[in-house]
Amino acid sequence: MKLLFLIANVSIVSALVVTPFQTGSSRTSSLVQVSAVAVTKEESVQKIGKKETSLPLSRKGEKVILSDVPQHLPWPEEDDSEMKRQKRMANAERALDVFVVGLSHHKAAVETREKLAIPEAEWEEAARDIVSSSDGAIDEAAVLSTCNRFELYFSAKDARAGLAAASKYLQERSKLPMSTLRESLFMLSSDHASHHALRVAAGLDSLVVGEGQILSQMKQCYYHATASGAGGKVTTRLLNAAVAAGKRARDETDIAKGAVSISSAAYELAEDRLKAQALNGLPLTLKDAKITIVGAGTMTRLLLTHMASHGVTKFTLINRSEPRAREMADEFAESHGCEIQVIATHGDNNVIREHTKDAHVVFTSTSSDSFVFAKEHLTDRTNPLMLVDISVPRNVDPACDELDSVVAYDVDSLKAVVDRNTAKRKREIVQAEILLEEEKRAFRGWLDSLSAVPAITKLQKKAEALRLAEMKRHNAKLQHLSPREIEAVERLSRGIVSKLLHGPMSALRDNKQRTDNKQGVATPLRLVKNMFNL
Repeated sequence: MKLLFLIANVSIVSALVVTPFQTGSSRTSSLVQVSAVAVTKEESVQKIGKKETSLPLSRKGEKVILSDVPQHLPWPEEDDSEMKRQKRMANAERALDVFVVGLSHHKAAVETREKLAIPEAEWEEAARDIVSSSDGAIDEAAVLSTCNRFELYFSAKDARAGLAAASKYLQERSKLPMSTLRESLFMLSSDHASHHALRVAAGLDSLVVGEGQILSQMKQCYYHATASGAGGKVTTRLLNAAVAAGKRARDETDIAKGAVSISSAAYELAEDRLKAQALNGLPLTLKDAKITIVGAGTMTRLLLTHMASHGVTKFTLINRSEPRAREMADEFAESHGCEIQVIATHGDNNVIREHTKDAHVVFTSTSSDSFVFAKEHLTDRTNPLMLVDISVPRNVDPACDELDSVVAYDVDSLKAVVDRNTAKRKREIVQAEILLEEEKRAFRGWLDSLSAVPAITKLQKKAEALRLAEMKRHNAKLQHLSPREIEAVERLSRGIVSKLLHGPMSALRDNKQRTDNKQGVATPLRLVKNMFNL
């Protein structure tokens, strides 16, 4: 008879599918306190807050079954860990998405880019400032600042508030009117922001397509985002995915084959202009010219490498401090047979101008935020001079080009060289884009899975609360069962709930089932939320 009664009561759990769940009600609060398993009388006394409350019980042999529960029992005080857990879950309800705001050589002139340029040593501080000054609109941030672009990668829950906070920061830093700044800015979100980051790292968005220096700079962006603590989980994952995608594009395509850096493009520009006799009196080739390079950083190293590979080996190298320049000169003397005269300025720019009086071509690449060569510095010059400035902020005043004896170029002047090289690699660009699309889908799948975690937790809690509510509702019918039979009902009800939830939760966890929202089809996450009213 008891076995038949047990089987008959299996119908209890079927109500889980159709019974409405009243979230936030006092009834719900009491249900989660209930357990349908047998307990002893001593176990019926529970501490609630600072008071002891005895629950009414019905005796059955030596065990008792919960028969009724007060509907308005106060909740026990939560400890800090539980409150923190609930806070994390609440924050996770609104998932972070990725955004990028910035400007680059595509739309912004160099005079605009230099107003936002940030030295690498200050990237971490800038990222922290962006987060702290956003009033909570921006959760995570990272800065990438190069000679051809300034980009702010960040994560936020509210797209409108996040983009507004980022724009405000850029406007305050550049001190440009917002109307002027917006003409040069680009703003990307979600899929577009993710794809952009990957294209940048792969060199597809560079002035020189396929150039390798941007991948190194993106690695540094990732490093500083992690070190600053401002990058957070989502933004650093995006940057890490971008670096991996950039490596893959170079390994699996010929996008970098024959590619040139900004420094090597500067060499090609200078060589082309000399052959075209851009200024009378200059030599026809760089091999015959007196060349001075100002600055001893990464760009100079790349420039020296490229020129040495073309047989140009005699230079004058001017730097603020001597040790770094001396080390570079000795390195290239040993590896490429270069003859390099080293001059230290110790912060006096007059030394630069003094030692470039006889130069034919001067390349500048320093971190100075003011002009090394201004028009007034060269008004008395009579012998011809070519200035090639590959710095941002610029080291050469554009007005120098107005002088009869001077011809000046900056990074925006490299586009003719770049266009010629880009045309040779169009087929590789298509192949690289296919790889980047795969990497983007992997990142977006991971990002979507984060928003599924709180949904899964809510679904499990809701189902368990429904199960307990039904067990309590049929508690009177279960009083004649033995403890073993009650435990069997418990296991049975939990098993049915688990099997019912298996399909929805598997869909939430499976990144491959993510559907492109552009097609107008709801994702599994949205479907489950709507279906179960989460």
